[in-house]
Amino acid sequence: MHSELTEWWNGISLRSKITGVTVMLLTLGLLVAGVGTMTYLRTYLLQEVNTKIAAVGADITDAMDSACSTTKLAAPFYVAMVNSSGEITCDNSYSASEKPVISKATLPHVISNGDTFTLTDAARDTNWQSAGFVVGGGHFVVVVSYNLTETDGTIGHFALIFLFFSLTVVVLGGALTRLLVTSTFAPLREVEETAARFAAGDFSQRLERGPRNTEVGRLNDSLNTMLGRIDAAFADRAKNIEQMRRFVGDASHELRTPLVSVRGYAELYRMGALGTQEEVAQAMERIEKEAIRMGELVGDLLELARIDEAKPLNLTAVDLVPLAHDAALDAMASAPERRVTVVVTEPIRATASAIEADRALDAAVAGAPRTASMATRPIALAGATLSRLARRPRKAAPLAVQTLVPVDREQHVDAIVLAEENKIRQVITNLMGNALRFTEPDSPIEIGVTVDERDDVAILSVIDHGEGIPPQIREKIFQRFWRADSSRNRDTGGSGLGLAIVASIVASHKGSVDVVDTAGGGSTFRVRLPLLHETPRSAALHS
Repeated sequence: MHSELTEWWNGISLRSKITGVTVMLLTLGLLVAGVGTMTYLRTYLLQEVNTKIAAVGADITDAMDSACSTTKLAAPFYVAMVNSSGEITCDNSYSASEKPVISKATLPHVISNGDTFTLTDAARDTNWQSAGFVVGGGHFVVVVSYNLTETDGTIGHFALIFLFFSLTVVVLGGALTRLLVTSTFAPLREVEETAARFAAGDFSQRLERGPRNTEVGRLNDSLNTMLGRIDAAFADRAKNIEQMRRFVGDASHELRTPLVSVRGYAELYRMGALGTQEEVAQAMERIEKEAIRMGELVGDLLELARIDEAKPLNLTAVDLVPLAHDAALDAMASAPERRVTVVVTEPIRATASAIEADRALDAAVAGAPRTASMATRPIALAGATLSRLARRPRKAAPLAVQTLVPVDREQHVDAIVLAEENKIRQVITNLMGNALRFTEPDSPIEIGVTVDERDDVAILSVIDHGEGIPPQIREKIFQRFWRADSSRNRDTGGSGLGLAIVASIVASHKGSVDVVDTAGGGSTFRVRLPLLHETPRSAALHS
């Protein structure tokens, strides 16, 4: 039974519930008010009648010479003299149908001097308010009664009037409540219709903004935010699916090509088509290179999978300057013709303006003029001073490998961050690999390290002097599976995962990465990581 009532109640619309509850409360309130008012009115009218009866009884008692002769003078009241046996000895001239019935059952009330009680006539359709007064030395009781027809009529008339107005109030209250609820819930119907259209596939649907001080207005704002996020999620999902499809095609091509090569050389070897030792060595070399390419691609995929797992990082205090020197050494070891320079500049002070900060960052590479409020000088360089670097032509002859000069500890910049060292090394390695791949073999590369006290971040920059990156694709290069070279040329492009790995690692460290133009030509990748404070400097230095 309870479950059926619950199901029935839940099946009623909210408008009907509010209207029904309002009508019920109005009815209950008016009913209580009506019963209370009529009770009070009846009590008041009976008190008035009792006062009149008492006055008449007192007059009869005081002026009585002959009881029966006195009763004749008491009209319009009904007055009767009753003896001790309950018999009426005399009364005034009312007919039998117009007077109350006095019997032995009423004797206890009659004997009570002055107490009021109610009697009825023979037909039991008229009430009489009565009281008894003792006379004649206690041998007789004079009963004085008053017809309550007029009093009951007044109460009944009032009840009809009250009932009429109560019904009017209930009907009008229900109608007004229904109208108010309907108009108030009109935005909710709009919400329902918008949600239905959105569910049908029209993700551009939005609700009109309402007043922010109303519940419906705040609901519309919240729903618009939710719909926007859902729309963005669907757009991202479609975008990711498209990227995944493109990646599947790229990865399939990248893996299929080396696999075909490996299979081809293996079949040649099995068939004995490689007759000389030189041909076998050449085939093995090609198989090895193709296997290395496949290993790099699989390694990038595994790295992205590990990042997506969001495992806790092994965070320690990491100094970016030694990491920059290590990356420079690795780059020059793999490309001896390159000049790789580590440039550490003084911190960008918190009082510096945006223009001064940009000049400070550019000065490390392009020799920008120093301002009075922002002096930027190289603290340590590898291979050449800043002034020589600025004067050196972009297309220089191949340079000999330079020995990195260790950072002077007295001039050290505390570019210390809380990070996982291997991850940051991988970021620098990927950025350096990108710079080495897309610039001329003799083009110099700089690794800049500084601190921006305004934003409380350490900045690590990888600066090349190649062709640069067009502005329209700068946001895309950090997307997964995206490559600027859609031809899938193995000599000019990788799998499109290197910079995506950089962005994911930096984001996991609550940092950011972007790319800007290098003064004079080229691209500068800047990695910003939050500084680590209140940590002993010696604990963060890496040899």
